[in-house]
Parts: sequence; structure tokens; C-alpha cells
Amino acid sequence: MSATLVLAIIVAIGVVAFVIGRQRAVAQRDGAAKSHSLPSYHGWWAFLLATVPAILFLLVWALGSNLYADNLIGSQLPANISTGERSLALGMIDRTAQALGALEIHNADALPKTYAELIPQASQVGVLLASQGQDYMLPIALSVNEAALFLGRLGGGIAIILALAGAAIGLSMVQPRARARNNVERIMLWALFGASGIAIATTIGIVLSMLSETMTFFSEVNPMNFFFGTVWDPRFAAAGSGGSEGQFGLIPLLAGTLYIALVSMLVAVPVGLMSAIYMGEYASPQVRSIVKPVLELLAGIPTIVYGIFAAVTLGPFLRDLSAALAGGTGFIQAQSVFTAGFVMGVMLIPLVSSLSDDVITAVPRAMRDGSLGLGATRSETIKRVILPAALPGIVGALLLTASRAIGETMIVVLAAGVAARLTLNPFEAMTTITVKIVNQLTGDLEFNSPQTLVAFALGLTLFVITLGMNVFALWIVRRYREQYE
Repeated sequence: MSATLVLAIIVAIGVVAFVIGRQRAVAQRDGAAKSHSLPSYHGWWAFLLATVPAILFLLVWALGSNLYADNLIGSQLPANISTGERSLALGMIDRTAQALGALEIHNADALPKTYAELIPQASQVGVLLASQGQDYMLPIALSVNEAALFLGRLGGGIAIILALAGAAIGLSMVQPRARARNNVERIMLWALFGASGIAIATTIGIVLSMLSETMTFFSEVNPMNFFFGTVWDPRFAAAGSGGSEGQFGLIPLLAGTLYIALVSMLVAVPVGLMSAIYMGEYASPQVRSIVKPVLELLAGIPTIVYGIFAAVTLGPFLRDLSAALAGGTGFIQAQSVFTAGFVMGVMLIPLVSSLSDDVITAVPRAMRDGSLGLGATRSETIKRVILPAALPGIVGALLLTASRAIGETMIVVLAAGVAARLTLNPFEAMTTITVKIVNQLTGDLEFNSPQTLVAFALGLTLFVITLGMNVFALWIVRRYREQYE
């Protein structure tokens, strides 16, 4: 029994419980006893009792089933398999089980004789298998499917029984003085708390996962060489060589990240902020209704399109223009910091403009009228009243824009290249941390070498940089508010 079918049955039971509970509450409301809650609350309480426990059980059962399947596979693997081969075999057996399930092979007699015979059959049903699979994986995958089928039916049946029991309990609780409203609101409060907790737990999980892999990386590479190294040359090692060759200097990548982000901010901030001031203070409602949507259309363009534009159009144009001006070899490369920063700045203009415009228009009208009433001009009002009042929001907008610039990848790959170098010339190629993270994690890799684990160290570095930017922006906002208030 598929999880989707079980979930649909549970929801259907909940809907029926809602309808019956509401009708029963309406019928009891016609009596002399005064009802504590509206009929809809009684229906929702019956719905929640029917669905929430059953769905939670399904989630726990699914996690337990996955753990059982992993243990089942591990118990049947050959004893002489290594740790690295074990993780690879687990993934291949899981893929093989998917192929057998898609082919509807449920008994040993229908199994292919060899793994090689299964590969073309699996490709016909849209499952691609690795050619290095072993024959011993076939019976293991079949046993995994059998266990999954049994556990799925058992778990689905228990979940449906729980849904029916919850619906019965909910309907039996429909009484005029039953506090169904309090129960429903309590459940919703816990749901909201859980949603907030998921966001926090996700952030903590991301940090812990990166931190654990980063510590593994630093156990093989000296942190001083990483944070203060000026050469980036990881050099993926050949098999059997230990994988410790290469230099992992962060400085060229960090310099390229900050340099390209700075150029993009120099383009996006003045244009975006001035356009926000114009639309918020000078433009008529008719002009604003046209200009603002058109400007925000830039935010809907995929970053790969900006990257293609930079690589195909802007980069060659700047190179040819510089060659024509210099009378020979151009001083601007097709892939350069300036090209990537300029295109990225254009992409970020709507972000700065939209956020700043919302902040500026939120400034109370009384502050504008007071300044103009004292004889200040409109430009003086903007400079001395509106912008100081909107400064906290503008700082937040600039912080969000800077974080977006630091995390950009596709534009940098196509417009700035992948060369990790140190240079102050904005017309030469550089690269960023995000590009190298993609490079180090591209391909069929195992997370047991410094060349791969360095991606987690780079990701954690980006996280720390973003956190530092948030702390700095918070300090600026608080300092300003103390002076202004």
C-alpha cells in the first residue's frame, strides 16, 4: 500500500469526521444548553484527532522502515567489503531495489541471472544503474523490496486504524460545553511553534553538518595554510596516492568574492537607491505604476541568462572596445571582475530599488509635511528627514543585496572565469568561493579526501562572513537609533 494512498485515506477520514462533527454540533446547538465553541471548531477538532496522530505515526514508521532497510542491507553485505565500498554498495543496492520495483519483480525466480542483464531492463523503465554492480546485490535488493512491501502494508493499516479511532474519539467529544475551540487553538499554536522550530533546527543542522566535515578537512590540512594561503591548487590526486596533494589557500577565493561583490554593489546601490527615491518621492502615481513593475521584471530573469549575456555579449564587447581604444591588444579581458560585477549589479538593482522603495514610502507622512512646513525644500527633506528615518531599513536592504552578491555563482562562472588569482586589476579574471565549491563537488566523488572536503570549509567560511555582515548591520542600526531617538 503506497504512502500516497494511505495519506489520501487518512485525509478522507478526517474530512468525513469534520462534516459529521460539525453537523452533530449544529444539532446539539439547537437545544437549551449553551455551546462553548462554534460548530466548526468541533468539526476541526475531530479532523485533527483523525489526521494528526495517524500522519505522525506514518512519518515515524517511514523513518524506522528506512533504518530497518539499511540494517537489512548491511547484514547481508559481504564481510570483506571495505568502508568506502560499503557506502557505495548501499547506494547501488537501493538503486537496484528501485529498478526491481519498477519492473515488478517480486520473487527470486523472476530475478535476472546476472547484474549485467538487469541494466538494460532497468533503463527501459527509466532507472539507470551503474555498470560496476555485483551479482550479490540482486537478492539483497529483492529482500529489501519484500521487507518494504510488508512494512508499508503493516504501517498503512495501523495508520488507517489510528485515523478511524481518532475520528471516533473526536466525534464522541462533541458536547455543548466541550472546549473544542481551546483544543484547536492549542494545536495551531504548537503547529506555529513547530514551524519556527523547523527553521531554527534546519539552520543548526546545516551548520553542524558543515562543521563536522570541516573538522575532518582540518585534520588533514593545516588551518593556517587554508585561511592564510595565497595559492589555490587542490590538484585532485590519483588513486592510491593518499589524496593529500595540493594547496588550499583561501585568500585568492575570498579576494575574488569580495572584489566582485564590491563592483556589483557599486553598480546596484546608487542606481537602485536613486530609483527608489524617485519612485517614492518624485514620480506621479501613473509613472510609478508603470516604472516599478518594469524595473522589477529584471528580478525575474534567471541568473544563467545574465551569465550568458555577460559571456556572449558584454564581455566580448568590452574586450573589443578596449582593443580599439588601445590600438592593439585590449586591456579588458572578456572574462573579468568588471564584467561579472557590472552584470551582477544590474541583476541586483531591482532588489535594492524595491526594498528601499518600500522602506521610504513607509516613513510617516507627518514627517514630510513637518519638514516642508518649516520651509525645507523637497530635496532637503529627503536628505535630512526621510533618509535618516529610513536608514535602518535601507541598511537591511543593502545587507540582503550584499549577501545575494556574495552567494552568486552562475554569473561568476561565465563572466569572471574560474582562475583563482590575486590581482587589483578589475579587468582581469578572478573567481569566487561559490564557484570553487561547485568545482570541488562536481562529479562522482567520495567525501574522504581534502579535495572534496574543502568545499565544506569554504561553505562554512561563507556562513561566517554572512553572519558577520548581519552583526555589523545590527550594530549600525542600533547606533543610529540611539542618536535619532
